[in-house]
Amino acid sequence: MSQMAVSERRRFLLFCFLPTTILVSGAFLMGSVIIATDYKERLARQIAINATKIAGAKVCQAHCRPDDGEALPRGIVSRTSDLDMRSLQGPLIREAATKSQSTLAADGVCNKISRVPDSVWVSRSTQPESDLTLKKRGTSTNLLAIAAGIKQKGSVNKIVTKFRSSDFDIMLFHYDGMVDDWSDLEWSSQAIHVSAMDQTKWWFAKRFLHPDIISEYDYIFIWDEDIGVEHFDVGKYLSIIKEEELEISQPALDPNNSVVHHLLTLRDSTSKVHRRIHRRLGVRKCDGNITGPPCSGWVEIMVPVFSKAAWRCAWLMIQNDLIHGWGLDELLGYCVKGNRTQNIGIVDQEYVAHHAVPTLGGSPKDQVPSVSTQDMERDEVMKRCFYELRIFRRRWHKAVQDDECWVDPY
Repeated sequence: MSQMAVSERRRFLLFCFLPTTILVSGAFLMGSVIIATDYKERLARQIAINATKIAGAKVCQAHCRPDDGEALPRGIVSRTSDLDMRSLQGPLIREAATKSQSTLAADGVCNKISRVPDSVWVSRSTQPESDLTLKKRGTSTNLLAIAAGIKQKGSVNKIVTKFRSSDFDIMLFHYDGMVDDWSDLEWSSQAIHVSAMDQTKWWFAKRFLHPDIISEYDYIFIWDEDIGVEHFDVGKYLSIIKEEELEISQPALDPNNSVVHHLLTLRDSTSKVHRRIHRRLGVRKCDGNITGPPCSGWVEIMVPVFSKAAWRCAWLMIQNDLIHGWGLDELLGYCVKGNRTQNIGIVDQEYVAHHAVPTLGGSPKDQVPSVSTQDMERDEVMKRCFYELRIFRRRWHKAVQDDECWVDPY
């Protein structure tokens, strides 16, 4: 084959394969660009997903969860309870998650129940009924808790009888251990009985009225046992405090049949509710310039009534070791939403008598102490009360000084 023929053949092959080679190379380059673009997009999406997961993890870490619930999915964690009875037999009624439970879960509220010593016990008797039967009766939406001794059985019975016709669960704190002696009362088997020797109302409240446990109650009445209720209607009282938007309240004291420690709590027969007084209290004059206790924003700790939200705050303020509760009434105004001069009040229309019967610190039921022994025991109790008051005030002042983020609204 001549040299010219070879050259022609090479040109022919070059013209045939060159376009194919160019097309293949172009396709390869285009594919590489598409693959690279797709990889970048997938990489960007993965980075965004990882960032979201990290942010979510940080939110979960910041979100308050109970220590013993870390290993559980949030939907199974039940943060609240109630004091409703449940039957041992019969059909079970499944209840939807309550509003308070879902709200607590969303807000991440974590509270720990105090451990209770073996010397404390709780009882509530019931007949073998089904949950369905109990449910038909209706779930109580309010709670009455009373520190009770057997010597005041008659007085307590009158109080409970007034509340039974309304929508209330009843809880008795027995400080003398005499629980069985109440069994002859018609309502006793439906009440919750908690017993611990020589403990106060606030000791019981701190341990057994945790806000999560009583979260289903709209109002919590925490009363002393020596209260006369002849002129008190709890249904009308509830209507008034709802109408007046009182988050913390108390019934006024009958001036003719009560031992009165603070003039603000005296009944004003001309009003339905009062929130302040205008008069001189010792060296202090209650006028428009004073908007705090004892002139306004005050209830006494013998018959307080709390809304659910106010009780959550008040419970946190109760000191575990200061069992008499002295000093709490001075600061309850911090536990209401808005202005304490408006959301704390004394209800005059429904009033009670305070008999101020000394109980704690006395002798057992089967002993008859001398008058001098009783006086000495009572004096020791009062000394402890004043001592606790000084400690509580010091703790408050120290807490205010140490907390740089807290701002006093008053």
